[in-house]
Amino acid sequence: MEPPQDTSENPNDVLSDDDSSPENTNPDDQEIPSTTLDPPISDTQDESSDPVPDEQPQNTNSNPAEPGPPARKRRRRKRFFTELIANPSFSKNRRPRISGLAREMDTEALIAISVGFPVDSLTEEEIEANVVSRIGGQEQANYIVVRNHILARWRSNVSVWLTREHALESIRAEHKNLVNAAYNFLLEHGYINFGLAPAVKEAKLKSFDGVERANVVIVGAGLSGLVAARQLVSMGFKVVILEGRTRPGGRVKTRKMKGDGVVAAADLGGSVLTGINGNPLGVLARQMGLPLHKVRDICPLYLPDGKAVDADVDSRIEVSFNKLLDRVCKLRHSMIEEVKSVDVPLGTALEAFRSVYKVAEDSQESMLLNWHLANLEYANASLMANLSMAYWDQDDPYEMGGDHCFIPGGNERFVRALAEDLPIFYGRTVQSIRYGIDGVRVYAAGQEFCGDMALCTVPLGVLKKGSIEFVPELPQRKKDAIQRLGFGLLNKVAMLFPYNFWGGEIDTFGHLTEDPSMRGEFFLFYSYSSVSGGPLLVALVAGDAAIKFELMSPVESVKRVLNILRGIFHPKGIVVPDPVQAVCTRWGKDRFTYGSYSHVAIGSSGDDYDILAESVGDGRVFFAGEATNKQYPATMHGAFLSGMREAANMLRVARRRSLVLSDKVNNDLEKCDTLDKLFENPDLTFGSFSALFDPYSNDVGSHALVRVKFHGDKLTSSHLCLYGLITKKQAIQLSEMNGDGDRMNSLHRDFGVKLVGGKGLSNVAELLISRIKAAKPT
Repeated sequence: MEPPQDTSENPNDVLSDDDSSPENTNPDDQEIPSTTLDPPISDTQDESSDPVPDEQPQNTNSNPAEPGPPARKRRRRKRFFTELIANPSFSKNRRPRISGLAREMDTEALIAISVGFPVDSLTEEEIEANVVSRIGGQEQANYIVVRNHILARWRSNVSVWLTREHALESIRAEHKNLVNAAYNFLLEHGYINFGLAPAVKEAKLKSFDGVERANVVIVGAGLSGLVAARQLVSMGFKVVILEGRTRPGGRVKTRKMKGDGVVAAADLGGSVLTGINGNPLGVLARQMGLPLHKVRDICPLYLPDGKAVDADVDSRIEVSFNKLLDRVCKLRHSMIEEVKSVDVPLGTALEAFRSVYKVAEDSQESMLLNWHLANLEYANASLMANLSMAYWDQDDPYEMGGDHCFIPGGNERFVRALAEDLPIFYGRTVQSIRYGIDGVRVYAAGQEFCGDMALCTVPLGVLKKGSIEFVPELPQRKKDAIQRLGFGLLNKVAMLFPYNFWGGEIDTFGHLTEDPSMRGEFFLFYSYSSVSGGPLLVALVAGDAAIKFELMSPVESVKRVLNILRGIFHPKGIVVPDPVQAVCTRWGKDRFTYGSYSHVAIGSSGDDYDILAESVGDGRVFFAGEATNKQYPATMHGAFLSGMREAANMLRVARRRSLVLSDKVNNDLEKCDTLDKLFENPDLTFGSFSALFDPYSNDVGSHALVRVKFHGDKLTSSHLCLYGLITKKQAIQLSEMNGDGDRMNSLHRDFGVKLVGGKGLSNVAELLISRIKAAKPT
């Protein structure tokens, strides 16, 4: 992608000439008795996880494998076609760059694009935050330049806290207001000054403005919940996190595996940073000093008999597969133009074109095509039969660029650092969230947690299951979106071996199967030897095979994996030893997830992600998690960014409520002042009672406003005034009684009047006050 066009005709109008350019930076683990295998094999549905050692990984590369078949690049991503939703701003017609400042602005614009900002327009959040006085025009263009510059400046050194003063240093003084608007927006929405660097953490101990805000109950200690909690605490909120498991992280789980002198950290859930450019997890890695290991693209494939796939056939089928997807794209384009509501399964459309164009008709070609389909089912955690042909890849235009990477020691290193010092209550499975005008009440494990707002971060699978009761019920619009969106399954078999027998030259290799219904069973292997600390191999199970996998015993599953591995390596003269430990995931049976990650199912669209993200109860209950992020669903960074998003939304609502409350207090004080002035000259006074009559009526049945003044040592002020609406005749009757006690009894017993404060007066009483004020001389 070429750099974007300049957003200001004269960059010198915004950036100072001496500006220094930022760098261009890119359920309990249940041990299964081993009946035929010696190594411990476990069936994990989660709960706790042993701490993962922080030591740097060491490569164990005993007996490396011989060179395999010709290497081919197979990036694990969904992108194949995006014509329907491509961004028109990415035009290839770019004007020539004529100055250093212009080049800097291009670099800064690219950094902004990498974190999700549009090229030449504002985001919806920026518009809502009123960062400029009017949409479009030179002010907006200048704001974008300023925003990009501040963002790029912090991204050049994420280990420091970028102050407002530092942001102003390289911007011309007349644009100070734009700097303030951009800085506030980027700070509050978590684009700058976030993360785990010591300087950032220290600065975040202080509230943004020193104001104590609302109490928030967060449901779930996954990435989105942890990120939101840290951001909210730094903004002055009081936070409590309720987590059903006995560990933080949710679907990010790293399991420590060990035996026979070898140790490794296995990511059983979220594992790969899918695109490092702009990725907030990449920022955390830099701050924590964690090296990133690029997942190498070479991925040799092997037939069921262990032989390497013919390179020419492999290349031809891969090209044919992409052409099939292109044809489906053209079909859906015309279908959506003609009948916007039509949708069919992606798998059905692909099979129709495959049949028409006679693609992959012989046995090896058919197995290769099914491997690519299994890879697509892995990317979406869904069967091809469940994917929406129209919108399955709606998030592709937003995909973060750059390498796909592993984190040495596992992603739980992020989780532990994010969870540090946060008030997390483990073993608190939430049963009910009740919300109303007075706040929220969350019920978990027999306890009630009260707050002003709640943030629900549970996976879509839990919402689909109805495990949490919402009172009142969620709006039908949200319930429909929950049902429409898909939530699928991906499982893994993690195996720790006594040594690395597959070699250190590759990070992935694939296996083909003759049974189309089981094409996703152990179709792809990830080597974690370079990052886990030991000789670790992980086999993936996708599609229909992932569902059937959960019905199979862990011992049987591992035996099947070993048969595949021995079929590949034994013919090469390489012995495949038994693993010293193996773990099988069961994400579909995990009651805290009921699946792995979301996808766009038939009849759904990207809009359903936005609907899931909508708050309910007039800003009482908010929602975060990967399934609430239209741009980055099914990713760890999508969950991270959704937590930042909701923290900003809760801050906005808290400020709005604070303003409303302030106005209400001011109005109440003004009303009290008005009443005090009116009763300085009452029409009738007797004991602690005073009365004002309707100045425009002499009728004894006309309304009168009575005030009773109470005195006492325990009152916060010298006296307390309560008011009631009676008639003129009743006021006269009260004045003729002996003592305030008799008057109070008669007021309640005979007249049925309940005294209230000034702000509790009825509309009739308010009207009477207006008539009295109008008749008084100014």
